[in-house]
Parts: sequence; C-alpha cells; structure tokens
Amino acid sequence: MLTPSDKALVPFVSVDHMMQLIHHIGIEAALQGLADYIEADFRRWELFDKSPRVASHSAEGVIELMPTSDGEVYGFKYVNGHPKNTADGLQTVTAFGLLADVATGYPVLLSEMTMLTALRTAATSALVARVLAPEGATTMAMIGNGAQSEFQSIAMKAIVGIDTVRLYDTDHKATAKCAANLAGSGLTVVSCTSAQEAIEGAQILTTCTADKQYATILTDNMVGAGVHINAIGGDCPGKTELAPAILERSDIFVEFPPQTRVEGEIQQLDADHPVTEFWEVLSGAKPGRTSQAQITLFDSVGFATEDFSALRYVRDQIKGTAYFHPLDLLADPDDPRDLFGMLQRSNG
Repeated sequence: MLTPSDKALVPFVSVDHMMQLIHHIGIEAALQGLADYIEADFRRWELFDKSPRVASHSAEGVIELMPTSDGEVYGFKYVNGHPKNTADGLQTVTAFGLLADVATGYPVLLSEMTMLTALRTAATSALVARVLAPEGATTMAMIGNGAQSEFQSIAMKAIVGIDTVRLYDTDHKATAKCAANLAGSGLTVVSCTSAQEAIEGAQILTTCTADKQYATILTDNMVGAGVHINAIGGDCPGKTELAPAILERSDIFVEFPPQTRVEGEIQQLDADHPVTEFWEVLSGAKPGRTSQAQITLFDSVGFATEDFSALRYVRDQIKGTAYFHPLDLLADPDDPRDLFGMLQRSNG
C-alpha cells in the first residue's frame, strides 16, 4: 500500500465540517463574510469567465453544472433542484463544488455545497437588498418557508438590519418550522395566513417557493410602491413566481442576463426588456434605487461567481483549522510519466 503524498491530498469539507465551521465563525458573521466575498467578486466581474449553467432538465427537476474562473482559480458547482423530493424525505437542492489551480489544473478544495448554497444564496439576497431596498427597511415578508427561509431571514438581519420577518407558506407546518427555528434569533417573527397578510408593512418581499411551474405567488394588486422584491424561487425554464404586471412596474436587476432571461422571472417578458446587471450598480456604471416610490426587483437565479466566492471564502476560513479532511484524490507517481508503475507498486 502506497502512502499518499502531499500533492495527492485535497482538502475536503464534509457537511459535518461545514456545520462545525459555521458554528465556529457564527452564523451571522459567516453570512456577512460570504456577502463580502460575493461583493468583492461582483466588483471584478469583468475578469470572470461567464456562461449560462449547463442544465439537464426532466419532468422531476433539473441537474446543473455551474463553472467559472477568474484566470487564476477555476471553480464549479454540481447542483440539483427536485421540488418533489421533500415528499420522500429528501432535500430539494443538493450540491457540491470544487476549486482548482488554473496554472496546474490541480484541485485545491472539494466541498459539500448543500449547506453552503443555502448560505451563499441568503448572503447574495441580503447584499443586493442592502444596496437596493428602501433606506431604513425594517421588515421582510418571507413567502415560502422551506429550507432557505431561515437563512434568508437571518441574512437580512445581519446584513440589511431588519428586525421583523413576516412568514407565509401554503403549508402551515413549514411556517411553524421556520418560526420555531428563528426563535431566539433576535427577529420579531409573525406567522401569517396569506401572502397578502405577510406583505403588509414589509419593505422587502422575498419569494422562495419550489414548485416547477408557472405560478403567481404575488399578484399585481398585492405589490405597492416603494418596495424591494427578491424573487429567488423561479430558477429554471417554466418556473416563475410573479405576475408579469409586477415586472412591468419594476426596475429589474439580474446577475447574468443570458441565464436569467431563460430561467428567471423575466422569461415572461420580451427578450429585449431592459434589465440592469447588479455588478454595474456596484461599479457605479448604472443607478440602483433612485426614489422611495420605486419598485426594485432582484430576479435572482443564482450564478457561478457566487459559488466561486463561497468556495473561496471556505478555503480561506479552514486554514489552520480541523474543519476539513485531507482526501486522497490525485494520483502522484514518483515519475509523472509512470502512472502504470504506480499501479503495479501499490500491489506490493
């Protein structure tokens, strides 16, 4: 049996390690840290390779690969979305991801991303809301109280400064779960019996439902002036949450238009409907919120740079800790041209 060399070992962050790491850092501090890394990468947007994710669709859901590179580090995420999974006791979304050194092609990090995707999605939503929501926003309506809802709520508290979250889900058990999990978070939690009730008095409206269908979670008459909407549930063709009339009244901000026009809420609009890329707001090239009466809408489908940022954050945070396992992932023969000889010697 050959002992793996240091070159063969890649840091692997398991689900257990990820949870230990987040508790070590603190959930709110981790969300703030992730938001900082995501913002930093949005600010150097033009350095990244960008392409719509590679998606394999089925009647049950979607499986996707999300690659990108900043020229020095390459990253990708494998992720699925299967709304019916919860009925069988399975997660709707699972994921894992990898970072690699562009100069050698060698992986430098392998990580679970089911937990990390939930954290990075919430951090992204809160980062955008901090930039686009009405000044002094204190209340968010959380429509859809599944696996993402607590992360969204805590991120909005940590990054935007909200103090109240109003919950609604068609499944009252999901709302009860979310409310129980947020007890002790410092948020005032209000459980509501309708989406209309939930958005009363809220300056930030977040929709995060899972069904793979054209749906109308918010109708036009429900949305008044001066709010910010985070639409994060619609993330593949044929899956939306907002009435088209809401989109027509909103200033729409997106991650990467070629992907969002296929997968996001704006798939309901003409292909040339004007949108603003979020990185342009951060760079000062385009305006964000320009008035208190404006409706801003972040049509979020998730983009590869956000996962790259999250993996980069984890790679930095695990240094000097025990929150990873050295995984024997790469063959490292004494002579790089003698891979067969390495195989033979391993049987000694």
